[in-house]
Amino acid sequence: MQDAEAGAGLIEFNREAAQEEERAGTAKKVFIKTFGCQMNVYDSERMADALGAAGFIGTDSLHDADLVILNTCHIREKAAEKVYSELGRIRVVQDARRRAGRDLTIAVAGCVAQAEGREMALRAPAIGIVVGPQSYHRLPALLEAYAKSGKTVIETEFPAAEKFGALPAPKHRPAPSAFLTVQEGCDKFCTFCVVPYTRGAEYSRPAADILDEARWLLDRGVREITLLGQNVNAYRGLGPSGQPFGLPDLLAALSDLPELKRLRYTTSHPNDMTASLIAAHRDLPKLMPYLHLPFQAGSERILKAMNRKHTMADYLRIVEELRAARPDIALSTDVIVGFPGETEEDFQETMRTVEAVQFAQAYSFKYSARPGTPAAERSAQIGEDVKADRLARLQTLLSAQQAAFNRSMVGRTLDVLWEAPGKKQGQVSGRSPYLQAVHAEGELALLGRITAVEIVSAGQNSLHGVIKNWRTLAIC
Repeated sequence: MQDAEAGAGLIEFNREAAQEEERAGTAKKVFIKTFGCQMNVYDSERMADALGAAGFIGTDSLHDADLVILNTCHIREKAAEKVYSELGRIRVVQDARRRAGRDLTIAVAGCVAQAEGREMALRAPAIGIVVGPQSYHRLPALLEAYAKSGKTVIETEFPAAEKFGALPAPKHRPAPSAFLTVQEGCDKFCTFCVVPYTRGAEYSRPAADILDEARWLLDRGVREITLLGQNVNAYRGLGPSGQPFGLPDLLAALSDLPELKRLRYTTSHPNDMTASLIAAHRDLPKLMPYLHLPFQAGSERILKAMNRKHTMADYLRIVEELRAARPDIALSTDVIVGFPGETEEDFQETMRTVEAVQFAQAYSFKYSARPGTPAAERSAQIGEDVKADRLARLQTLLSAQQAAFNRSMVGRTLDVLWEAPGKKQGQVSGRSPYLQAVHAEGELALLGRITAVEIVSAGQNSLHGVIKNWRTLAIC
């Protein structure tokens, strides 16, 4: 999954009821800090929904919280240590609140909790609840169990179907662009990856449930939906009439919803990039011309060692077919350098792949051993200095490609979905069809709308544009 690094923030949900409870002095407050990918952002919102039904409201102040949840990600390097660092800071607040006669419950959720929950409970006894990503729907019950026993409660089972069935209807206030989880888990078992162990086997939600959630979002002003899954293009759900549904079928059904203006999906595996899914990029105008398709390494030898199950020939063929189906499509990817046993020639094959494909954006990382994964046990680990050097060279190339892609937008007119106020006064911020951040002078009345924007300048990570006579434009 792409890294979202959401950080701490107020999860807005059940606002009217929350304000009533707050006025009555009965509301409990929850502070949620989210690490990692878009799926964790979605999960944090759904945790907030579950807690909203139990009388909690969101707060953006740690010091005001009755409950703190760290929703963790195991993908980044030293993920567990980052959590322990946060726990140390929270423990200081917890001690201060107890001295003032007020309690603070600490919960650790997500993939680190799933992988290392029992060890964490022993190492950090201040933790009250450890809950894996497939069990967060049980948070109200876990809180009750902790309150009764005073002992750390650990829940790390894998009931994905039960989770989605038990969650209440979403209550948070969505932005114009929203995430919607359609698939979880992974059956691929790449040798560097913990996802099969922390998220479990692949599970696809029924299409009817997904369509209902999409309609709920659209009724509340969402205009762009990004479908989420660890291997989202492996989606194999039950169709509305009981028939099998693949991701192309789901995309087509969502495209039929009139209020929906834009569709995206992430993250994909090359092995599940079928001919019908490629054709969907040609046939569905609402499906944006941007695809995140990780290849991880350009060396066939390293791909085999990673157990990726695709070759570079497979990947390059898919890229060619995608560009034939949708000539304006932009691609992003994930790349790992310094995998155990990687030689300089292996690395150069990765560089040649990047040169050949020309990515609009990319996420690149040094290999970092994850406990319990096969790659972590290999003897041919690469030195940190070598990994750092290779990553620097790769990122120089990737940054140049991203900058060139952004510069190619200058002088073009792009449709932009306006999502939030800009950093500067009188500015609005949105996204292009290629997922680039776009800034322009404009009024807040534009938020949630799509307008044509002339791009006048480009930076490394964003575009600046001009909305001419926006009040007279056809706005959808």
